[in-house]
Amino acid sequence: MIAASYQDHVSQLQTNYESALLSVFDKQPPDGVLLYSGSEQHYYADDRGIAFQAYGHFLHWIDVNRPGQMLCIRPRRKPVYYQVVPDDYWYEQDIVSDPLWGDCFEVVRLTSESALIEQIAGNYVFLGNNRALADTLGVPAALSNPEALLGCLDYQRAYKSDYELDQLRVANRLAMVGHSAARECFLTGGSEYDIHMAYLTTCGVLEDETPYTNIVALNEKAAILHYQNKRRQHQGGNRVLLIDAGYRVRGYGSDITRTSVSKDIHPVFNALLAGMESIKDKLVATVRPGFSYVDLHLTALAEIAELLTTVAICRGTSSELLEQEIVHQFMPHGIGHLLGIQVHDVAGHQQNMSGDMLAPPAHSPMLRNTRQCAEGMVFTIEPGCYFIPLLLEAERQSDRRGTYNWDLIEQLYPIGGIRIEDNVCVTADGVENLTPAT
Repeated sequence: MIAASYQDHVSQLQTNYESALLSVFDKQPPDGVLLYSGSEQHYYADDRGIAFQAYGHFLHWIDVNRPGQMLCIRPRRKPVYYQVVPDDYWYEQDIVSDPLWGDCFEVVRLTSESALIEQIAGNYVFLGNNRALADTLGVPAALSNPEALLGCLDYQRAYKSDYELDQLRVANRLAMVGHSAARECFLTGGSEYDIHMAYLTTCGVLEDETPYTNIVALNEKAAILHYQNKRRQHQGGNRVLLIDAGYRVRGYGSDITRTSVSKDIHPVFNALLAGMESIKDKLVATVRPGFSYVDLHLTALAEIAELLTTVAICRGTSSELLEQEIVHQFMPHGIGHLLGIQVHDVAGHQQNMSGDMLAPPAHSPMLRNTRQCAEGMVFTIEPGCYFIPLLLEAERQSDRRGTYNWDLIEQLYPIGGIRIEDNVCVTADGVENLTPAT
């Protein structure tokens, strides 16, 4: 079953690339496309390598997260995978062939990148980060990462094949196993480091194998949107855990956030959490083909504004909180982003194959997706509500200061904030939530 869906996936990619080449180079199309996985990078003035991540368009075809690899895509011909496996006794270099590849590729094994020169001859587009290699292969500058072609390929990445959806479903299911372990570790008094390790150990992965660095925030650190540390000391009396963590399957990563609280959490925060969970579910149910992702974001802001007034964090009406952009101080990020090979996947603002862009609204510049929902599109829905001193304290000097319940906000500062994030796919008539319920 999975082998057949993968073959269909590769076949569709072949069609997409052929169409894109004809569209962009209608008068004299190149012989094909060379897709380069990427070069190994080192820390400045050091010989220690930086954890490698292959180029997204390369991984879209084949799950080989290794530097120096090349795919040659030509119209009406089987793709060639130039598998570069250096002779080396310092590092493990073997690449295990995936049974899924089957007859999808012609595999040519080489021992160095320089051997590519003898294998590749013709007029090709080069996609990847190694301009020197492109020069060596005779690719002119105009055919190295041409924006028009990348616009076509980026745009199409939003629409997932059945194969891709299957990987994302598994990535969501396995991530939730780790999230359950993280929650248990939090409830038994674990530190941020303990919780992080509980997630990795339960999922059976190394940190570099996750789709992004886990966010594990206790208490006030939950108000830092991309909190990067893992405090080892036990805080004692932990009230809130915000964990944003995913799992990668065959190159496809889930992106899930959960917020957990202790039994003695502040009652207003508890009500806020219940309300945010309800808002997340309502937003998911709203998704359907043709619905604007910008409107989804605006709906989220309106719902959060209503919740802020309901729990008495703010005074006034929800419409006033929206008009005065007060709700934005509690949710400064967008409602989500496209998801797939990359966690923040490409072309979120791109409106068509031609590369036309739609910027996010001025009041929400961090919104990463402004496209219309369409069947096969996968994205996150992640409403949040945070008590960020950097944003809120500046409001004390504004004309809007009377809208805020400062006594209550000061009580909530030490417990940070809330984010709840699911991964969803747009179906023909609605939505599939890829993230299992907890």
